[in-house]
Amino acid sequence: MQKTALDLQIQTLPDNPGVYQYYDKEGKILYVGKAKNLKKRVSSYFNKIHDTAKTNVLVRKIVTIKHIVVPTETDALLLENNLIKTLQPRYNVLLRDDKSYPWICIKNEPFSRIFSTRRMIKDGSEYFGPYTNFKTVHTILDLIKELYPLRTCNYDLNQNNIESGKFKVCLEYHIGNCKGPCEGMETLENYQNHVNKIREILKGNFKESLKDFKKMMTTLAQDLRFEEAQKIKEKIEVLENYQSRSTIVNPKITNIDVFSIVSDESAAYVNFLQISHGAIIRSHTLEMKKKLEETDEELLELAIIELRERFQLLSKEIIVPFEINLGDHIKITVPQLGDKKQILDLSIRNAKFYRIEQLKQLQIVDPDRHTNRIMAQMQKDLRLPVEPRHIECFDNSNIQGTNPVAACVVFKDGKPSKKDYRHFNIKTVEGPNDFASMEEVVYRRYKRLLEENQPLPQLIIIDGGKGQLSSALKSLDDLGLRGKIAIIGIAKRLEELFYPGDSIPLYLDKKSETLKIIQQLRNEAHRFGITFHRDKRSKAALNSSIESIPGIGEKTMQTLIKHFKSVKRLKLATENEISTVIGVSKAKKITEFYQTNN
Repeated sequence: MQKTALDLQIQTLPDNPGVYQYYDKEGKILYVGKAKNLKKRVSSYFNKIHDTAKTNVLVRKIVTIKHIVVPTETDALLLENNLIKTLQPRYNVLLRDDKSYPWICIKNEPFSRIFSTRRMIKDGSEYFGPYTNFKTVHTILDLIKELYPLRTCNYDLNQNNIESGKFKVCLEYHIGNCKGPCEGMETLENYQNHVNKIREILKGNFKESLKDFKKMMTTLAQDLRFEEAQKIKEKIEVLENYQSRSTIVNPKITNIDVFSIVSDESAAYVNFLQISHGAIIRSHTLEMKKKLEETDEELLELAIIELRERFQLLSKEIIVPFEINLGDHIKITVPQLGDKKQILDLSIRNAKFYRIEQLKQLQIVDPDRHTNRIMAQMQKDLRLPVEPRHIECFDNSNIQGTNPVAACVVFKDGKPSKKDYRHFNIKTVEGPNDFASMEEVVYRRYKRLLEENQPLPQLIIIDGGKGQLSSALKSLDDLGLRGKIAIIGIAKRLEELFYPGDSIPLYLDKKSETLKIIQQLRNEAHRFGITFHRDKRSKAALNSSIESIPGIGEKTMQTLIKHFKSVKRLKLATENEISTVIGVSKAKKITEFYQTNN
């Protein structure tokens, strides 16, 4: 049955946390939801009849599914909240602003207070969060209170008020929770130093605090003040176990647009996130088909102009992964660290997921086009003269130097062609010698293909480094095939690709499709070779074991090999189990032999 566009969208969703959005045929937003696993959650809407008529009506209206991938389930919850308030979808319960999530505020004042709030006031104060519940906020505030003594009063602690003696210390001072800045018992510099460290803790960076506490603990222990040192140790443990807030939104990042790009041989994918008042309110990914060899910089500039016009964006600052030129009226930011970098990373992540989903859909709808794209990409990545439609990979197996064998696996159009796989018993090499073994099997393989007038591969991959590659090259030279077939070696540890006559290896992107196919070839050759080697070893061991049993001939031996596969299984078998295979009298001889020789 042919898949619909909606089926393809569902089938290619990622198994990641995120927020999904349903749209009708007119492009109007119907519903926004969060998910721990986007694919499972969205699929659940379409694979059953729902209890409520309202949900069934909603499902019938869905034409398009969009989504935003986020790092955690908590981020999904917060982003869902922001999008529902911004987009007000028809089928969502509308959220009122007084139900917003809590923040932690560092007040913009001398001797800053630190407290929880649901309201953000634009007075220069800093806000961290939001957090999904007040329990988390109270836990963090308790942690801060335990680590650093801070004031809880709401006095105006300016220098004049303190010097005039307007305030008196309260109970918090007497029980050790505050150092009494209201009476000038703590300097502003010392207090703000603590606030700076708390700010870093709220950002998730507590390296400096840990360093200070460990130094303090060591000093106290050296002075034999063990009880105080133990209290500092407890603070260190609390700090090490603390997990930072969600980073999906930040009130300091406001009215900024974020753009990122990922590309391949045929297309580029530009993701756009719109940030307003510290929250993501829109996400969109634009696919651009390449016509010439356009650079990512050129494509990103075109996409930004298109998206700003389409969504009527008026922001004065944009975040991008590299420098581009859009004129003097827009501030270009290329973040390296901090919250802006995390938002950019989130945008890049969404662009990558969108690309993967589009490629999966292409693979289902148009497999030939998908194959053509991969072959073109492999030809470019590996610097080949032609597309590697037919690839063969060789691997040696001689565990502990016994029963040396080799394997050749064949991929056609990027997929395993198992009917073309071949095993080789090493015939001309004595003992474990990978180089000589590789030379032998490559020679035998292509000598036979030439004699039988069979098609040769466009690419040969040798599982091994320069030594194995040189050995394989000797065989190609002997057969007159040097230069007619591309050949490379892949080193096991660092995924280095070696070319004939080039001492410097090629390194491919760890996430590239070309490297994944090469790794799949190498792993398949290894698996195929190891399986053959194991079978050969087992049969050899079984042969030698059975041959030493008096009264057991070659025919019986072959029957036992075929049935039990290994000596261990034969030894563990009961006399009755063996008798069903070769008869009672011979079974008795075998069981008595193993009982006597154990």
